[in-house]
Amino acid sequence: MAVKTWSTSFRKEECAAIPCTLCRSCSFIPHFNGYVRCSSCSLVQVNPQPLPINISERYNNGSGQEYLAYEKNNEAIFLRLGELALQDAGFFDLEADLLPAGPRVLDIGSAIGALPALLKNRGWAVQCVEISVPQALYCRERGLETSTLPLEDNHFLDQSFDAVIASHLIEHLNDPGSFVREVHRILKPNGRFYITTPNIDGFQAKIFGSRWRSAIFDHLYLFSAKTLRLILEQSGFTVERIKTWGGLAAGIAPVPVKKIFDAAVKPLGIGDVMIVRARCQ
Repeated sequence: MAVKTWSTSFRKEECAAIPCTLCRSCSFIPHFNGYVRCSSCSLVQVNPQPLPINISERYNNGSGQEYLAYEKNNEAIFLRLGELALQDAGFFDLEADLLPAGPRVLDIGSAIGALPALLKNRGWAVQCVEISVPQALYCRERGLETSTLPLEDNHFLDQSFDAVIASHLIEHLNDPGSFVREVHRILKPNGRFYITTPNIDGFQAKIFGSRWRSAIFDHLYLFSAKTLRLILEQSGFTVERIKTWGGLAAGIAPVPVKKIFDAAVKPLGIGDVMIVRARCQ
């Protein structure tokens, strides 16, 4: 079954030009679909960008209930994809050493809480952050402690968590650099950060260009493995593993053809989506 990438409806928003979040350059060249590429570090981004208040409104006013319905309709497949991604990143191998001590995990962008609920059942102490209020309420109904504030506004204590997970989130943020620095602050030494995001150097992005399914209104940044590694290393992380997957999206090719492409791109590191595991130094 094909799952359509969620995006809120296009709307006119107040925007402001900003320097590149990765290298602070103010020199950009056109890319596609309203995106620009930084002339210095090659990070692809929307610039000028909508203000943070606009971003919050995208997932609440008017669209919140639609987003909730989308997540509920796709809960099983999204949970399975989340598990497979963590497996690729070696999460469950490291988990075995942590569980006896009652480890803490922060899941940022929790949606309806399927993955954090799974981790809670496995023995983790779970904290969720979800700015979409309808989804945050759903998380709370599942018994998950959930904040609707952006990460930086929660003021978690230093070195609070053994692991932080952010799945399909960083590309939605106005300032991913600030976000990564805050994650580093709240992680314990040797804690792990797991980030899942679309891969602009992937096969599908190269083939489809402006028609790529991740080049959408809601994605303010489109990372490559190189630019994601750089933003992590700038904040003191060591990247331990990068894995990609997804050769062709479901529904655009016969299943046997999709399986061939999916198997081919994974060892080459040109899958449509990537997960990065980074260690807090």
